[in-house]
Amino acid sequence: MNGYSFTFAGLQLEALRSGALWWEAESVLCVSDLHLGKSERMARRGGPMLPPYEVRDTLIRLEDDLTAKAPQTVICLGDSFDDLAAADALSDEMTAWLATLMAGRRWIWIEGNHDAGPVGLGGTHLSSFRAGPLSFRHIAEPGEKHEISGHYHPKAKVLTRARNVTRPCFLTDETRVIMPAYGTYTGGLHSHDAALAGLMSPGATAILLSDPPVRVPMPR
Repeated sequence: MNGYSFTFAGLQLEALRSGALWWEAESVLCVSDLHLGKSERMARRGGPMLPPYEVRDTLIRLEDDLTAKAPQTVICLGDSFDDLAAADALSDEMTAWLATLMAGRRWIWIEGNHDAGPVGLGGTHLSSFRAGPLSFRHIAEPGEKHEISGHYHPKAKVLTRARNVTRPCFLTDETRVIMPAYGTYTGGLHSHDAALAGLMSPGATAILLSDPPVRVPMPR
């Protein structure tokens, strides 16, 4: 089992262990916050030098999900690249690989705060996207209903076997789903942070990216 099925807005969705969201009825795979090119961007700006393998690692996992689910539509919920210069700096090999993954599918790039604006990789570029009752955008908007978003890279700390364990997670309530970051070099914001606690209802839950994924009350 590599996912956790749950109902949202009357729809059956599956939170995959990879951090992707699968909507089988519409053949939609959604991923958020790939942050491709983060190591290049950090080196360019004089930050810590990270091993330059995160693009390859992220695309390996994305290819695995695409192979397993064969979606007709892929939605990338913003911050797909660490900035626009990082997109331009992708190697020819990585650009060709990404183009191969996109081929034959409807591919929607949602604009994020790191990568606002189109990039020259094809696909459709939108600020938000609506499909059926669901609204897809990068950053959650208070008051929005049936919304799928990313941006915050949520993670949750839980007590297991007498020790604290922190895992990336989906946050869910009756109004929204906030997705974990999919990219390899991405940190996270604890679910008890005020920014997330203020967005999620008292009955919110967290789906931890464990093996298998586990749903628990959202740690506050």
